Order: sequence, then C-alpha cells, then structure tokens
Amino acid sequence: MSLFRRRPKLPPALRPPLEADERVLAWAFVGEPGEQVVVATNRGLWQPGGRRLGWHEIHKAEWSGRELRITPAEVAQERPGYTVMVDAPIIGFLLLEPGELPDQVRTRVTRSVAYTSHHPLPPNGGVRVVGRRISGADGLSWSVRYDARTAVDADPVVDVTDQLVEAAREATAPPA
Repeated sequence: MSLFRRRPKLPPALRPPLEADERVLAWAFVGEPGEQVVVATNRGLWQPGGRRLGWHEIHKAEWSGRELRITPAEVAQERPGYTVMVDAPIIGFLLLEPGELPDQVRTRVTRSVAYTSHHPLPPNGGVRVVGRRISGADGLSWSVRYDARTAVDADPVVDVTDQLVEAAREATAPPA
C-alpha cells in the first residue's frame, strides 16, 4: 500500500458542465460505484442530474459516516438588501466510498459564512442574520432566517430585521 495513493480521476462521462474558472475538489459515487456522482467544486456541490447548489445555498451539511445530508436554503421572500430564507427539503446521498467529499463540503459551507448573529425578537422568536461569500462574486450576500415562532411579516419585526441587517453590513464593511 502506498502512502501517496491518489484518488482516481472523475470519469469524463460523469463530469458536470463546469464554468471556465470552476475546478473539481472532490467527488464520490452515490450508492454503488457506477453512474451517479456528487462533485464538490470551488463553486458548489453538483448533484446527480446536473444541478449545482452554491456553497452559499446550503444551510447545513451533516455526515453520518455513510450518508451526506444537505439542507438547502430556499428563498421565501426578497426584501431590499437581503433575502428571507427557509430550509428546503433535505437531500441525502449514500456514499460508500466518500473520500474527501464530506470534508470538502463541510469546509466550503463553513467558509462561505462571513458573518452570523442571532437576535431575539419580541414577543417570542428570533432571527439569524447571515452574510455569506459567493464564489466568483465580490462582497457579501445577506440573508435572514427566522425562528419558528416569529411573526415574520409583522411590521415591527420587519423594521427591526432591516435595522439588524444594516448594522451587520456596517460592522463588516471594509474601512474607508
């Protein structure tokens, strides 16, 4: 056994349609080796079927030792300067030979988060303000996720959320 074993290259027939500056970081067959792969690139996670989730579009990634579970973000509402996000249905991938894929996914999702802060909102509830990096784009993309019991459309909640996002933007702005 060699100390410098190299992972086999991604079969060309299974390579997703990468952008010009996109490169493969890790990949793994889904289920038994054969026809479907999950591919991590510097831009996001390619799923079987050719759909890519950007790292900033993944709320959570969990690795059980056999299954990679991804909770994508879904846009619930667009507001001036930020989006309101909710969890989309969880996507699971059985990876019998995961290689470096779970580590790359965890690292890339974590790196995409540049700012996060949770704030309680009266009377009961709260909001998480998040600034995320998008590969290939300058600046941060701002979003919020409300706790389950929060009245997300109530005018006072929207006003406070607007103020919290603006304060986060100011706190992370480069010095002039």
